[in-house]
Amino acid sequence: MSAWNNFNDADSPAFSLIPKGTLVKVRMTIKPGGYNDPSQGWLHGWATRGDTGAIYLAGEFVVLDGKYAKRKLWSLIGLHSVNGATWGQMGRSFIRGALDSAFGLHPDDISATAQTRRCIESFADLDGLVFVGKVDWDKDQRDGSDKAVIKIPITPDHPSYKEVMGGMPTAPNAAMAPARVPHAAQVAATAAPVAGRPAWAQ
Repeated sequence: MSAWNNFNDADSPAFSLIPKGTLVKVRMTIKPGGYNDPSQGWLHGWATRGDTGAIYLAGEFVVLDGKYAKRKLWSLIGLHSVNGATWGQMGRSFIRGALDSAFGLHPDDISATAQTRRCIESFADLDGLVFVGKVDWDKDQRDGSDKAVIKIPITPDHPSYKEVMGGMPTAPNAAMAPARVPHAAQVAATAAPVAGRPAWAQ
């Protein structure tokens, strides 16, 4: 009997979640949602607007090294919520942390170079950003199951940062080059629903 008739010896598709608290080096990709708000500087369709009015960046994170290499995690980076300003502030904090992690900037560094690195021209600059993140678990809104997410970027003041990052951030990050996709809205003209939407986006 051939391998394509008998699947008893095939690898199981099931795998355990990456444990909470694990530090992983990831590459972030932003899934374009087609939403723009020029007054906020949200251009070229990178943002997504949910059906309840919540606006966010749909992030995919691919683990680059180590035991969990090639595993993918998904998280939403909040930009605006009808429930208040807190979630947008959390999104800004996440992006700042990701930039600090990617470029090896200490959170307390207020030098001119550090401040320049924390400025982006558009969300396109975040697409492809490589940084260290901490794994957490959220509940999937579809079925209540646990899912691994990235909520907290890890910056150089963490004792394990250098080991996980591997000394890369001293070089310019490729994501800060001119945007590879100048008009993401051409890819996704309308917002697409994202499974497992967190409570603030309901």
